[in-house]
This record gives sequence, C-alpha cells and structure tokens, in this order.
Amino acid sequence: MSDRKAELERKKAKLAQIRAEKEARRKEREVADAQSAAKAAVSGLKRDERQEIDKNLESLGITPVAQVVDNISSLPPSLSDVSSTSTPDTSLKPDMALSPRLKRRKPQLSVVAVQTTNIPPKEAVTYTKNTQTLESGTDTIPARGGRGLGFDYYTLTYDDPEDGYEEDSLPGLGSGSPSSGSPGAYLNKLPPGILPHGMPEVREIKPATTKEEEEKKRKEEERKKKELSEEEKQVIMMGDNFQKFFDRATRIVERALSEDINVFVDYTGGYEDGEGLEDKTGGKLSLNRFFYDERWSKNRVITSMDWSQQFPELLAASYNNNPDAPHEPDGVCLVWNTRFKKDTPENIFHCQSPVMTAVFARFHPNLILGGTYSGQIVLWDNRHNKRTPVQRSPLSASAHTHPVYSARVVGTQNAHNLITISTDGKMCSWSLDMLAQPQETLELQHKQSKAVATTCLSFPQNDVNNFIVGSEEGTVYTACRHGSRAGVLDLFEGHQAPVTGINTHNGQGTIDFSHLFLTSSIDWTVKLWSLKENKPLYSFEDNGDYVYDCAWSPQHPALFAAVDGTGRLDLWNLNKDTEVASASVTVEGGAALNRVTWTQSGLHVAAGDDLGKIWVYDVGEQLAVPQPDEWNKFAHTLQELKNNKIEEDLDRGLSGAGHHSGLGGHLSAHSSLTSGHLSSLSGHSGPSSLGSLQPSMQSPLR
Repeated sequence: MSDRKAELERKKAKLAQIRAEKEARRKEREVADAQSAAKAAVSGLKRDERQEIDKNLESLGITPVAQVVDNISSLPPSLSDVSSTSTPDTSLKPDMALSPRLKRRKPQLSVVAVQTTNIPPKEAVTYTKNTQTLESGTDTIPARGGRGLGFDYYTLTYDDPEDGYEEDSLPGLGSGSPSSGSPGAYLNKLPPGILPHGMPEVREIKPATTKEEEEKKRKEEERKKKELSEEEKQVIMMGDNFQKFFDRATRIVERALSEDINVFVDYTGGYEDGEGLEDKTGGKLSLNRFFYDERWSKNRVITSMDWSQQFPELLAASYNNNPDAPHEPDGVCLVWNTRFKKDTPENIFHCQSPVMTAVFARFHPNLILGGTYSGQIVLWDNRHNKRTPVQRSPLSASAHTHPVYSARVVGTQNAHNLITISTDGKMCSWSLDMLAQPQETLELQHKQSKAVATTCLSFPQNDVNNFIVGSEEGTVYTACRHGSRAGVLDLFEGHQAPVTGINTHNGQGTIDFSHLFLTSSIDWTVKLWSLKENKPLYSFEDNGDYVYDCAWSPQHPALFAAVDGTGRLDLWNLNKDTEVASASVTVEGGAALNRVTWTQSGLHVAAGDDLGKIWVYDVGEQLAVPQPDEWNKFAHTLQELKNNKIEEDLDRGLSGAGHHSGLGGHLSAHSSLTSGHLSSLSGHSGPSSLGSLQPSMQSPLR
C-alpha cells in the first residue's frame, strides 16, 4: 500500500515539473516575440530618422527608443515579466538603478491663450405689486452697520383680493403666498433685514396608514368599479332593501312630476288674464279632481271611504269586485293622496273577498282594517311590500258569518278596539294585536225577537259604549256594549226601506248637538233624528232615487251632504233652507254615487260612485265656514221644526196624541212632516212631504 502511495507522489511531482517547464518556455517565447517586434519597429526606420527622434525625445526629457530597447533586452526574465496588475506605463519604465544617467527633467511651463464662450441664462421676468409712495423721512430706520449714514425704507403694500394669501391657514401648501414655503414669497412680504431661514414651516403630509388599511381601501375601490353580471343585478333588484328604496323613490319622483305649480304668479296684481284675481270664496261646489285607476278601480263599486287622522291628506277607499276581471282580486283597498296631483294611488291592497268597509287604525297610522263580504276581518300594513293582508280573522261561527258592512275604531291610545257589525246580527269587538277571535261578541236582538240585520253603524261624539245601527227592514236601533242593559235599547221607526247610511252630529261648538243623527234610505229620503225622540224631526224628500249615504260637516253645525242613485251630490244648510238643497252637482257619466265623506277642514267633500271614481269637490267658504251665530240659528231651526210638527198633528186631528208625545208619536211610519200655518212665526207654509201634490211655497226658515 505504501508503495502505491509513493508511486502516486512521484507521478504528481513529475507532472508539476512538466507544467513548470512548459510555463517557462511559454514566457521565454513571449519575451523573444516582444524583443523581435521592437527591433523590427526600430530597424524599419532609417538611421538619420532614428537619431532625430532620439534627440527630440531627449529634449523633452524622455528616454530614447534605442536605449529603452537595450534596457529591455538586458533585463533578466524574472524582471521583464509583466504582471497581470501592471499598466503599460509601469512595465515600460526603465530601472533607475541600472541606468543612473536617465533622470526626469524638470518640465518647462508656457502661457497659452485659451478662447472662452459665455452663454447667458434665460432671463426670468417677475412682477411685484407695490404702492408707489414718497420716501418720507419719518418712516425711515437706521440700517444695520450703517453708522447712521444709510437708511432702509419700508414699502407700503395693499391687500389684493386675488392674492388669496389671507386664505392660507397652513403654510407650505404651494399657493404662492408667504406661507407657501417658497423663499421668493417670503422675501416679497417680509420687511427688510428679516431673512426667511430659521422660520418654522408646516407641511401637509399624508396620514399614516397601515398596509392592511391600504389593501382594504384598494379592494373597496376595485369592488366599486366592478361590473355586475345580470344574475347579480337580478339578485340585488329582488332584495327587500332595493324594493323598499325603489318603491319610495318612485313615489317621490311621481309626486314631483305630477305637480302643476304656476311659477309665474305675480303678487303685485299685474295679472294679464285675471286668474289671480278670481274669487273662489263665492262658489258653492266646484270639482277639484277625481281619483281613478284603470286596473284597480275600474267597474268596482266604492263601498266605503275613510280619512286618516294622523295624515289628513290620505283617503282610504274600499272596492267591490270587478265583474269584467274575474282573474283580478275580488276585494281592493286603495289609499289616495290629495296633497299631490298624481294619478296613481299611494298604496294598493287587496284580498280574495270583496271589501265592504275599510278604516284607518286611528292610533296606528300604518295599519288599515277591512271588513269583507265573507265575514272576515283583514289587516293591511303599508310598511310591508306585500299587498295582501298581514293578518286576517278565521272563518268561524264565533265571529261574523255574513258580510261586514261597517267598522269603527273607538277608544283611546292605550285602550281601543275595532267594532264591526254584520247582517248576521252580531256586533264584534276586536283587538288589533290578535284577529284570531273577537274579544267581545254581542247579539243585536230587540225584545227577544230575531237578530237585527244591521247595515250601518255610528258612534255618538266622544262615546265608546253607546252606538246606533241601521237595519235592512228600515228601523234604526240604539244599543249599548257594556253594562246591565248591554244589547239593543230602543228603536226608531220612520224609513220604509233598508237604511243605507247613518251619521251622528259631531257636537262641536257652543251648543251640544251630539244627540242629532241623520239616516239615508232606499225609500228616497234623508231623515233627521234626535236620540231624545223616537220619531224623525224632519224628512228631506228632494231626491228622486235611492239615497245611499249622508254625512254631517265636521265644522258647520247645520250643514250636511247626501248622495243618491242619480249621481247627485246635495249640500243642505238647514239654517238657510230645509226644502231645497243649498248646493247641488251631478257627476259626469251617469254613475250612481254610493258614498260621501268630508275632509277634516270641512272645505272639501268626496263622493264615490259605482264605477270606481272618487270625486273631490271644493266647497265655497261662504257655505263651508260657519259664522259665530250658526249654533244659535241651528237651535232656533230645530225648535221651529218641532213647532211645525205639533201644528201638523193638530191639523190632522191627532192633537191628543200630539200633545202627549210632543211630536205626534202616532203618525204612520211612512208619513213625513206636512206644512202648517204658523201665524206666530210667519204667514208662509212650512216644509211639506206632499210636494208633488201641493205647490212649492217659501219656507219660514229662509
């Protein structure tokens, strides 16, 4: 093993020796090539030329070429090698020790003329705004270091509104003001001798943000710029938030587009067409507008109307079914807005049974209650996007089983109920929180007779216990909800056909008339009653068709409205006349008016017909606004009506019964008041129900 190693060592040493010899031969060849090249370059010149070149080089202090070549050739190989880091200058430098006579001569300096060119920079033109003032000696101050011989002067400047310097709240914002950070701006504004350096400066920098915040902001910007696909658009459009936003936005836009405001009104009186000078107080009845929807109210009978207490401009109307549209819902309730002149309803509600009555929940402005032909009670909420009821009562024998023709919300904010009546003879009291079953049920029977088929309902002013109902047989009943006498209390006979409408007096004013109420009937009459009497005080027989509804004015004590089947709307002012209506109007189209109601102000009256239109009329102020003595006049009118009734009984030979009852209690139910001669009041005949047989004569109440 040791022999093997020794042999390898010998071979390595031999290889190293061979490499060293090869490298030495290569260097010798390079030196020989360099010497031969130099000699060839020198030998190529003539002798005279070489000598001349050497002299020139010696005069400049440079070693001659021949001497350099001789020195290179005389150098040993180790010194003549050019290292890898040496430069040509160092490799060609001769050995000073070997040639002592070759020394660097001192360079000789000389003056040389140099041509220079000066190009001036572009001139910067600046402008300053100064006030030209005389240099006054009083405004001078000694200059620093001037020993009192020189003076510096202040320059008076004016504030230019276009400079905007005063608006810089922070310096260094680049406005060009003294606070903008530019030295020129400082020098323009600062007094002489005050230098800008060293003054504090505030710079605007970006607020510090983390990488997470920057990344989040970048993602939000990308999300905003992202184009949604059709599927994503549909998902957003079908969402509840978008539906609510779109519904409200369309309402607002529709209201704005429907407004018709005269922006050219001239309040100086310089009217050209005289429209501004028109006096609308003298007119009695003028059409303001009508409400009609081609889809939801066409060919539907308006069964009821009710005004909102919280929002007096909102009117809820209920509609029957449309025979020409069997696929549409049978029952519809529309909410109309009288404030804006738009043609579409504010809200649309419907159900599968014809709606016979609809009322606003007095203490819940978002809720609307309805009574249907099937006997169900339904509840709509305008806060929901759905048009169908959010609550409904079940079809049960414990509640109504016949059509619900009338409903009222009575009570206070903390204790109120919905009272409904039906032709099944029941009065039900409901809680708005739960319509699963009525809280109270009252059978309306008179002296153990059959149930009263009630058609209309009214509560006296500020009364939640006692109420009045009209029936199909023409009799009017008073009833009580609670107490030992709960049920039907008394009856009022006078009509010969079903009672279609009933309305109690509002009772406001200096004299209480809350005991008065009106009834309308299919027997073509409107009758005035008092809860204190069992017989009508007066019968208005000016109509020639069914009278479908009547309503007292909420402001005027002696004014009421009535509508009939001929499409006529009558306004009666009993302080003016009791035989002829004070104002009348007939609607277009030959439709029958089915319902009538007043606005809370008493300046407008709305009438609904059997074709789905609601007609809104303006009532003249002379007719609608009461005078301070109207209540006293109405009390006098009622007394005259009673006196006429007594005289009528005397003329008929029923003085005994008339004196006993005070109002002729034994008169037949179908007879009304006949006129009599009252010498104590006037010489004219009074109101007469026999107008077709006797000539019309002037009333003593005119």
